[in-house]
Amino acid sequence: MSEVNTTRGATPAARRGFFGRIALFIAQVMDELRKVVRPTRDELITYTTVVLVFVIAIMLFCAVVDFGVGKLVFWAFAGS
Repeated sequence: MSEVNTTRGATPAARRGFFGRIALFIAQVMDELRKVVRPTRDELITYTTVVLVFVIAIMLFCAVVDFGVGKLVFWAFAGS
């Protein structure tokens, strides 16, 4: 097993000043953004449709459960 001497010399990022670290961060963000693969128009429409259908389904489920629990509570406590 090899040992790494961590006390000898600082990393290049640690030797940079405050603004140098900010510039390095921005450069790294720009490099990562260049790697992003953007969806095609058809993929975007498909993904949007799937999300909207899922959200509507969850909303309907929550509304039905809320209505059912509300009726149950009203029946239990109102006596009607």
